[in-house]
Amino acid sequence: MRAWNRVRVGALVTVAVMVVGTPLPAVAAPARGVQLEKLDRGLVVASTGEGTFLSWRLLGHEVTGRTATGMAGPAFAVYRDGRRIATVTDSTNYLDPGGSASSVYQVAPVRGKRSAPATAWAGTHLDLPLRKPADGVTPAGEAYTYSANDLSVGDVDGDGSYEYIVKWDPSNSKDVSQVGYTGNVFIDAYELDGTPLYRIDLGVNVRAGAHYTQFLVYDFDGDGRSEMMFKTAPGTKIIRYDRTGAVKSERFITMPREDVRAGVKHTDDYRMSAADYFEHLVTMFQGWDTHPEVVRGAWPKTLEEAFGIPPAYPYPLSRADATALANHFVDVYAPARSTRNLLRNFAGFIVDGPEYLTVFEGATGRELQTVRYEPGRHDDGLMWGDYAMPRIEPGNRVDRFLATVAYLDGKHPSAVFARGYYTRTTLVAYDWDGRRLHKRWYVDSGWTPMTNPFNDTPHGRDGTDPEFRTITTQGAHSLSSADVDEDGKQEIVYGAATIDHDGSLLYSSFATMPDGSAAPGTTARLGHGDAMHVTDIDPTRPGKEIYMVHEGGTGAPYGHAMRDAKTGAVLFGTYSGVDTGRGMVGDILPEHPGLEAWASTGMGLWTAQGQKIGAAGPGTNQSIRWAADLSTQIVDGALAVTPSIEDYRRGRLLTAEGTLANNGTKGNPSLVADIFGDWREELLMRTADSSAIRIYLSTEVTAHKLYTLMHDPQYRAEVARQQTTYNQPSYTSFHLGTGTVWATVPVPNGHYR
Repeated sequence: MRAWNRVRVGALVTVAVMVVGTPLPAVAAPARGVQLEKLDRGLVVASTGEGTFLSWRLLGHEVTGRTATGMAGPAFAVYRDGRRIATVTDSTNYLDPGGSASSVYQVAPVRGKRSAPATAWAGTHLDLPLRKPADGVTPAGEAYTYSANDLSVGDVDGDGSYEYIVKWDPSNSKDVSQVGYTGNVFIDAYELDGTPLYRIDLGVNVRAGAHYTQFLVYDFDGDGRSEMMFKTAPGTKIIRYDRTGAVKSERFITMPREDVRAGVKHTDDYRMSAADYFEHLVTMFQGWDTHPEVVRGAWPKTLEEAFGIPPAYPYPLSRADATALANHFVDVYAPARSTRNLLRNFAGFIVDGPEYLTVFEGATGRELQTVRYEPGRHDDGLMWGDYAMPRIEPGNRVDRFLATVAYLDGKHPSAVFARGYYTRTTLVAYDWDGRRLHKRWYVDSGWTPMTNPFNDTPHGRDGTDPEFRTITTQGAHSLSSADVDEDGKQEIVYGAATIDHDGSLLYSSFATMPDGSAAPGTTARLGHGDAMHVTDIDPTRPGKEIYMVHEGGTGAPYGHAMRDAKTGAVLFGTYSGVDTGRGMVGDILPEHPGLEAWASTGMGLWTAQGQKIGAAGPGTNQSIRWAADLSTQIVDGALAVTPSIEDYRRGRLLTAEGTLANNGTKGNPSLVADIFGDWREELLMRTADSSAIRIYLSTEVTAHKLYTLMHDPQYRAEVARQQTTYNQPSYTSFHLGTGTVWATVPVPNGHYR
């Protein structure tokens, strides 16, 4: 049973929430706790002006309770050159004023095993050397270079420490709305010392850009070693190295037998030139009268009717007539819709050919299984609405991809891959048993009906599926895995909609359009947005919250809104009438309970409870937990600006000289995550020449003791997700800030392999 529930939230808004009344049976799971990584002590040592700083992990299974300032656990002995120099009880860091550059350190729980020895970095950062791919030239003769882009981590060899998975982007990387060829995408694996393990060349049939390649690195089968999954195609190749770093082998992925029988080859090139695209249009137009939507009467019977011109040709169209209509479409109709519709220049896109999902062994890059990517593209975007809006963009909405890791059964990690969020919206969840992928569930909104695929407004319209029809246009440029209904299993927060752990619809959030909007008094989706954050933002109320910005302009009820994560009900928000492109949460003002929230386009700075306390907040590119007091800092800097870490009250805490951020104006680090040391996050940036990943360590001495954030299931899943499309911060399943009530912080219930 499903019903629309209307929830009155103060005097702000009436929210319509789709509620699933009869969830599917819960998936049976073993009694032991959630599967987490068996990590080592993670000891890291850095030289500072005040002495030698040491930081190490408290592991989840070592937690014995809580104290007034953190979590309880073993006291730690600190050893320098084999001699015990200190015992630390209230934290997992220590500043040694007496060490030297040659000192060797170890730590150990009192009466426990000592860590591996470590010596000090020369400063507060370490460079991980990289192998930059060679420059290239496109089929159009355009030269391009490479820079290190997004990064993820996983223990691929089971030794308790992380390896580093780096995506290389060419300088001609494209948004899905931009024409032109791109270079190949490469994904590399490295040890911390820069030893290369392998490189995966995705080949010419995977376009480069933030929306195309989402790579998941995780131990999916629980054997203690991480796998890797991402979308591949004919031509994807694995390059493995020997111990000297020389190429040992090169091998293409295995294509399905039916593709091989059909003549598909790894040398096939599905990239379109402008001439190829025009020929594609002619072929599409020749088959117009047989298109299922035309046959059933949903679309115009003729292309002339679709373009609003007098009938001129008999159907089925001859090649000559289809060519004439293609010329009219490209040269007359499309430019009349928008001056940006320059379809004679349409080149570099891939709108045809096989699409695969491949599982790779994390330690070696060896292919473990390749299956078809689900769902396939179906067409070049015609059914997805890519020709319907004034801006005609073949290959746009159809090629919007997302991915995350989620503990859907509360115990084991699943991989979730998604395609589409403006019109048709799809998600599929897989489990990996070490040999084969098993589909757990599949979500599909169904197609968004259109009356004319060349002139319609499909955004904000229901799909055809009876259950999931309302999730269209609700997705964001990222997603989150979080247990929003507190049943011990993670849901997928898909922008303004949430998919329950069992693949059913938990809710899709709507609200009443305010005065001044396009349709006051009507009910509309909260809609798509570029940034979203899910955690316990407001610890004064039960459960988690979602803060999201929305880009619907006058067609959206809000420019930014805080929602109850369990129900989707809006707690507070502001109508903007414009695309609100950025938003962030963080504890930047400790005198206010919870995490503050702020957004671009004049939305202001807000408390977690909905009180506006400022005209603007700090930057919105990325946040980091860097300070000793549990407050939140912001990573600033984009394009050619040197990145920095900024504190809202104290100012600049770090200038990352010699590095650059990624993804244009988004200004993303390669990664922000708790990869070693205490609970603080490390900052991983590419050097300006991409010769290395520079890893920065916070050396403020903290008196708070907390287990590694990587042993919180939500945070660990979000680190795996962080590289997806518009990189968003990783959040814990509990409130983490200066006002953290430690009695409410969960003690990890995990099993570690």
